[in-house]
Amino acid sequence: MSFTLAIVGRPNVGKSTLFNRLVGKKLALVDDQPGVTRDLREGEAKLGDLRFIAIDSAGLEDVTDDSLQGRMRRLTERAVELADVCLFVIDARAGVTAQDRTFADILRKKNAHVILAANKAEGNAGEAGVLDAWSLGLGEPVRLSAEHGEGMDELYHILRPIAEEVEAKASVHAPEVDVEVTDETAGEGPRKPTRDKPLQIAVIGRPNAGKSTLINKIVGEERLLTGPEAGITRDAISVTADYLGTPVRIFDTAGMRKRAKVVDKLEKLSVADALRAVRFAEVVVVLLDAGIPFEQQDLRIADFAETEGRAVVVAVNKWDLEADKTEKLKELREAFERLLPQLKGAPLVTVSAKTGRGLDRLHAATLKAYNVWNRRITTAKLNQWLTAMTEAHPPPAPGARRIKLRYMTQVKTRPPAFVVMCSHADKLPESYSRYLVNGLRADFDMPGTPVRLTFRDQGDKNPFKDRKKSTPSRLRKHVERKKA
Repeated sequence: MSFTLAIVGRPNVGKSTLFNRLVGKKLALVDDQPGVTRDLREGEAKLGDLRFIAIDSAGLEDVTDDSLQGRMRRLTERAVELADVCLFVIDARAGVTAQDRTFADILRKKNAHVILAANKAEGNAGEAGVLDAWSLGLGEPVRLSAEHGEGMDELYHILRPIAEEVEAKASVHAPEVDVEVTDETAGEGPRKPTRDKPLQIAVIGRPNAGKSTLINKIVGEERLLTGPEAGITRDAISVTADYLGTPVRIFDTAGMRKRAKVVDKLEKLSVADALRAVRFAEVVVVLLDAGIPFEQQDLRIADFAETEGRAVVVAVNKWDLEADKTEKLKELREAFERLLPQLKGAPLVTVSAKTGRGLDRLHAATLKAYNVWNRRITTAKLNQWLTAMTEAHPPPAPGARRIKLRYMTQVKTRPPAFVVMCSHADKLPESYSRYLVNGLRADFDMPGTPVRLTFRDQGDKNPFKDRKKSTPSRLRKHVERKKA
């Protein structure tokens, strides 16, 4: 990626629509309602042969206090300072407003490269607004229609020389990366996270559990918008960081309430975005509130992560507020084993997103869950284990027909998946499958990770089965030929 482009402007001028156009996906939520975007969302953008990072930002409000809008503005201003190029978007149909003039003055002071874009300029309706944009003193405005894709060629020709300038400066100070290392054991262990392919972590939980605060503490800066209000995060925002030496991409997600309580269209989109983040993650951190842990919605969220086959870590936040920590931890472990048996043995760690205590334990638990999720067991060890398990507890014989477990192999990792070749697979009860899965977790050190176990029916493998049926007819023909 050659440079970073921050898209800024008043609410509802089409910033998220333009962001989606540049990244080629509908990553950012788009709605007619102003103020949908609250956090900074990054995406890998493409325009012709240019490859760059695009940042969608919250709408700039003329507010400077500690309210939600004020914190959103400070976050956007930070993105402007860090970006190589700033694309200032106005609404051509609405014309230049007093807010636009105020923010134009701010941008001139904060960023060297500012491009003025007049969006919604298709047809004659935006002609007056495009002409009025000259008065902002930011040069010639680019006529755009983010919704219809008009003006992208003109934007490309403006960005091209800026990209070359930024790339030339970066090459002077760039460290040596992508050094090839010969590793004869490659493929036997889990993929080692790198800057190009970091470990992907999704943090999910109920509203106001402290997800954004936790990620800010991990990243080491106020990267995500936080506050006492529940439901601030709407998009599933991803940030990259070096988490105690491990390159990671962490997805901050919207808090998920009970389905019956989700009636607002925007909240439905936010929850769907959070579920999508889980599907892209490798490790899912289910964040609980220590004051009200393991509520029904927490259990549903954890079960969803397990069903999706992701490595799961359960983290209990706001631990600094607990008085009797020893007794509380005992209660949490008992409730975890009782309410989430499908995640038996998964890491349970206590953290404080406010103070940063417990982040080292969370890091260690995340790496352990990731390694277990990538666990690979040889076929020879699996079949020795299967023989011992069936001898200790033979499978049942429904209808006096004994079920034979003949062969076992691992077919996948991430999560570990196994196939057992057997006879009468449809007759094998669920309890015996649980017996084998629990044995796999205990004997091969795979606590908490989802394990997929499939039984495949081999049927009757008697090699003389078909031959016996045909023998009488062949014998009859042989006798007839002898008689003739």
